[in-house]
Amino acid sequence: MSSIKAFIRKHPIPIYFTLVFTLSWGCMALMIGPGSFPISPEQAETQGALLYVGLLVGPSAAGLLLTALSGGRAGLRDLLSRLFRWRVGAHWYAVALLTAPLIATTVLLLLSLFSPEFLPTIFTSSGGLTLLLPGIAAGLMVGLFEEVGWTGFAIPRLRGHYGILTTGLLVGLVWGAWHFPPFWEADTFSGAFPLALLLARLFAWLPPYRVLMVWVYDRTGSLLVVVLMHASLVMCTLSIVPSTLTGPPLLTWLLAWAAALWAAVGVFAAVSGGRLSEQLPRRAA
Repeated sequence: MSSIKAFIRKHPIPIYFTLVFTLSWGCMALMIGPGSFPISPEQAETQGALLYVGLLVGPSAAGLLLTALSGGRAGLRDLLSRLFRWRVGAHWYAVALLTAPLIATTVLLLLSLFSPEFLPTIFTSSGGLTLLLPGIAAGLMVGLFEEVGWTGFAIPRLRGHYGILTTGLLVGLVWGAWHFPPFWEADTFSGAFPLALLLARLFAWLPPYRVLMVWVYDRTGSLLVVVLMHASLVMCTLSIVPSTLTGPPLLTWLLAWAAALWAAVGVFAAVSGGRLSEQLPRRAA
């Protein structure tokens, strides 16, 4: 056991990322059977929720397992203490909960000046609260399952070697690649546009949002706040962004959304005095 612990402590990030992909994609493959990728529209409709549960297994299970193996009970207690660290100041809750909805709504309203199809769903639906509640519930579940791993295990260890920007980019790119199966469609590799759409879905906006999440965690040390920030993002994509966007309008939205998030990174960098590249070692859990 001591040799396993030493190996994990020496190579925590490669082991974690490998385990995340193996568990997540493996669980999805078991659920739909070998040779069933890309996921068909019928499978997405009938098994969509179950498939996403399989995807979520990876970050949380890998984070908890590696924390236990490398840090034992003390590591798990530290993880739990960060999850329940709520005394961080009301402004951090505002940043966590409002960043995604405010930026997304602003971008969509600007785009709607050119086409009404970009109007936020919450403005065009008659049941606003009914629309928000499922998004909030899904967001809390997704945020908890993912961030126990991404922020609970990987990010504190990366911050011991890299600045906020590099840490956010590394995790953001991996985070994007991890989402590949749900966005892999039958025509994804049939031409330049479907491939561009896939790349925009995976890598245009997830890295800048992850940089913002790393920045918030760096300032608060609260895993709870990051879970809420992730939950807010999921709620936003489910309840604010129109699900009817397809083709060129969808690509336009993704690129505009990414540009706005990168602009937000620039604003937060200015607020931080431009120290997004500064290394700040943390005690790993």
